[in-house]
Amino acid sequence: MRRNCALTPKQLLRFYIALVCISATVATGFLLAGVWVILIFTSIELSVVTAGFLIYCRHALDSESIEIDGTRFIVKKFIAYKETVYEFNTKWVKIELPIGDGKTFFISQSNLRIELGQFLRREQQLALISSVRAHLR
Repeated sequence: MRRNCALTPKQLLRFYIALVCISATVATGFLLAGVWVILIFTSIELSVVTAGFLIYCRHALDSESIEIDGTRFIVKKFIAYKETVYEFNTKWVKIELPIGDGKTFFISQSNLRIELGQFLRREQQLALISSVRAHLR
């Protein structure tokens, strides 16, 4: 399960480089015409755009995965460049449906409860839950 992003980090880098080149060209033209104030606005513009793109890139590769290997039920979450791996026993794991209009479902075992499905639509979640339950039996 992956986040739905329009651009990969590589594509975003290419776009960012093009944007910086165009902004620098325009700023240089105005600077040569004697309008030095444009450097301030270009610097502010590129700083804000850089901050936004860094935030976007931080979460562009977010994902969740489920693996079932014998009696091992493994959940991997990769959020903001941090991977967390949870391991459950297939005999004791419980899958809880989303409550009401909830956007996520839960996988739990004893005192450990994991939230999953934040990148899926409701109908995709239900299909995934039924598929996982079929493999657990």
